Amino acid sequence: MIVNHPAPELQVSAWINTSQPLSLAALRGKVVALYAFQMLCPGCVSHGIPQANLIRDTFDAEDVAVIGLHSVFEHHDVMTRRALEVFMHEYRIKFPVAVDMPSSNGPVPLTMEQYQLRGTPSLLLIDRQGKLRYSHFGRAGDMQVGALIGQLLAETVAEPVAEPATDPATGLAADCSGEGCAIHR
Repeated sequence: MIVNHPAPELQVSAWINTSQPLSLAALRGKVVALYAFQMLCPGCVSHGIPQANLIRDTFDAEDVAVIGLHSVFEHHDVMTRRALEVFMHEYRIKFPVAVDMPSSNGPVPLTMEQYQLRGTPSLLLIDRQGKLRYSHFGRAGDMQVGALIGQLLAETVAEPVAEPATDPATGLAADCSGEGCAIHR
């Protein structure tokens, strides 16, 4: 599903494969491929994690950040951090993985709920300005995902809009164009 709204910050209880916690705000300027998965999800093992690895191996890390989001919504008692570390070692997962913050109100963790994910695997693509642009549940075609990432990389990052100048005599800001001048109070 194509979307276009600010991506909420991740709500994380732990990070694995990174020396310091990551934030979407700190990753602005890069396209972020965020993959929600669970260890015991057959689709995650068969195509979600391999696709995340493919994205990591295909695109320059200066341009595209790949992040795993371990979102546990079932079998909570066996989905421990230690089990996840062993799983990541066995499946050769080298990208950073965030452990989604459990909810005190039910089985669905906080980031998964906040992004309204339907399950795992789910792929989220966030553009260089921090907007969620693509959300997909299930198997996503490699060529389609590669093309979408390529499109996001080709977009230019908007320059910050300068505040209109303030008239020292009136204290009002005027925004002038060929069409006229608007007063901003």
